[in-house]
Amino acid sequence: MEKTDPTSYDKYIKALMDISRAITSDLFLEDLLKLIVMVTAKVMSVDICSLWLINEAETPPKIRLEATQAINPEYIKDRSLDLNEGVVGYVATRKKPHVIQNVLKSKRFKEKEMARKLGLVSMVGVPLQLKNEKVIGVLNCFTSHPHQFSETEVNLLVTVANQAAVAILNTELMVQKKIIQEELETRKLIEKAKELIMLRNSIPADQAYRWLQQRSMNSRKSMRQVAEAIILSDELYHAKS
Repeated sequence: MEKTDPTSYDKYIKALMDISRAITSDLFLEDLLKLIVMVTAKVMSVDICSLWLINEAETPPKIRLEATQAINPEYIKDRSLDLNEGVVGYVATRKKPHVIQNVLKSKRFKEKEMARKLGLVSMVGVPLQLKNEKVIGVLNCFTSHPHQFSETEVNLLVTVANQAAVAILNTELMVQKKIIQEELETRKLIEKAKELIMLRNSIPADQAYRWLQQRSMNSRKSMRQVAEAIILSDELYHAKS
């Protein structure tokens, strides 16, 4: 078991608290992912931190680079891998951290040309894992010098990754809930506008709906925007009378 001096231990506890406070903030998913990699890179004192998420909507599922604090075009280009590819796929499917002392000498690390250009040497990858053991992505850290990631560092990164996984899931669920709520509200508005058109023009429901669709296309406005305009017009009419 690795021994950690009290000063180093206090540093990691504080770092963990800082990260926990940051990733439980009320943010949009894209902002949350950027914040996770920026804070993690600072706390771990690494050159590059990257976050990959599994997209199960693709067949077969892919794992895609979603966030990094790196600014080099060579690294931030659009990148995705199959789950049986590279270190990222290995960490995701094995569900365990993986440390590489020198990526240029690793058979598993596939992007050696990029590593040479950026001067990357050591890395650690940990799974973004939920309590039910489902892995939703991978968090990677790279250094530009030889570095043996300690047990304390790996444990810190694992804790960060697990917290990040929960925060990402919660954010995605909130987004889905918001979309569902907006869809329901839109349906209610369109239904109300349709009833007003039916009453105003003495036409059946299907004809009123087609009128709304045609108005939407002609005005290049969404069905919701047209419905809101009709409802507002009716409210103003009754307010005057």
